[in-house]
Amino acid sequence: MRKPSGRRSTSEPRSRRAPKRLAGGNPQIAKADGDAPVQAFLAAMPGWKQVVGRQLDALVVRTVPGVRKAVRWNTPFYGVDGNGWFLAFHCLTSYVKVTFFRGTSLRPVPPEASKHRGTRYAHLREADAGALDEAQWVDWIRQAAALPGEPLF
Repeated sequence: MRKPSGRRSTSEPRSRRAPKRLAGGNPQIAKADGDAPVQAFLAAMPGWKQVVGRQLDALVVRTVPGVRKAVRWNTPFYGVDGNGWFLAFHCLTSYVKVTFFRGTSLRPVPPEASKHRGTRYAHLREADAGALDEAQWVDWIRQAAALPGEPLF
């Protein structure tokens, strides 16, 4: 007689199950390159965070032609081919944390400090869903993409 494995049984194949959500509702998405894993991440973001994530993705795509995308560490990354990564974001309990890897070089500097030299954050909360200051975000994205990015992976 076989011992129970402790795992939940499901008739649905793993590839078609909804992604697990980690703390703060952050989707658990396997590491991969390209638009498809980023879109899977966006689709799995909960509620208003999904609205914010889709807005950010659309602004980056519109502002940086040929933007490179990937998911690592359950986080979507955006970069310029051959120039590293300039932006990433992650769901936390009460906000979406947007990381600018060279944020101290942006003008104006994004509002939240980091313990990592050069990095700055912007925290997007539920009130920001559907109401981003697009001109400011496009300006930050354009500036960030023009700087040397982080060669993280």
